[in-house]
Amino acid sequence: MDISDTKKLRHYTESAKSVARDAGARILEIYDRGFDVHTKGDGSPVTTADHRSHELIVKALNALTPDVPVLSEESPSEAIEHRRDWPYYWLIDPLDGTKEFISRHGEFTVNIALIHDKRPVLGVVYTPVQRLLYWAWLGGSAFRQQGVDQPKTIEAKEYRTGTPTVVASRSHGRGNLKIFLDSVEQSYGGYELTSMGSALKICIVAEGKADVYPRLGPTSEWDTAAAHCVLVVAGGKITDCNGGPLLYSKESLLNPWFIACGRGQEDWNKHLANIETDRSNE
Repeated sequence: MDISDTKKLRHYTESAKSVARDAGARILEIYDRGFDVHTKGDGSPVTTADHRSHELIVKALNALTPDVPVLSEESPSEAIEHRRDWPYYWLIDPLDGTKEFISRHGEFTVNIALIHDKRPVLGVVYTPVQRLLYWAWLGGSAFRQQGVDQPKTIEAKEYRTGTPTVVASRSHGRGNLKIFLDSVEQSYGGYELTSMGSALKICIVAEGKADVYPRLGPTSEWDTAAAHCVLVVAGGKITDCNGGPLLYSKESLLNPWFIACGRGQEDWNKHLANIETDRSNE
């Protein structure tokens, strides 16, 4: 596989879009008729929809690129150890936002990314309930499509002045988030806050509807990779708490805390000064 071949990356992205939509349809079948909730070994919830989506995506990607491994949140643990030796691999979350799925908020997504050299080179994020699709590939553009409407290119915005818009998780890091927001308010005279679940938070920054998303709580690589690609191609970035790039294929699957933001040079990390940041997974 040659990532300098943008035509090939675009072809893989188009295929991944179709796979994400198919997985979303399978998820909605279960969402609409009811489901059982089970608890995994790490205490996180899992449903039949997670497993059905995983099976569909893995089968489809194996058919598309037989020589490229697929790593999913529902993959066996031994695959996690091998991923650091893979030059390319698909990294997927078959149902990102299982808690939102269970709570019926509708803000869960299907995430499909292709990883090369510790970075996502294509990303697809699909929200089945809203039929909302985001996608991008390295060397191409970032797009948003609602249902059967025409796709629209998206760009992250540059914060210059005024009240910034902050997007945040519904359920993580509230204490530290308050410290961050207090600092933002002191610096800019206020802020607007939007809360939502799953990878949509990064996509909201990518399409210019928010200036910054501080993630001051745990995430795994498959939670962020697809949306990360969309944001970077749209002109934004994700950095860890030291200002370095968010990387993949690390020893741990857990991400460090990070800041996702739009274009420009605004230093959002300065608002972490009074927070004891978690650096254990860097």
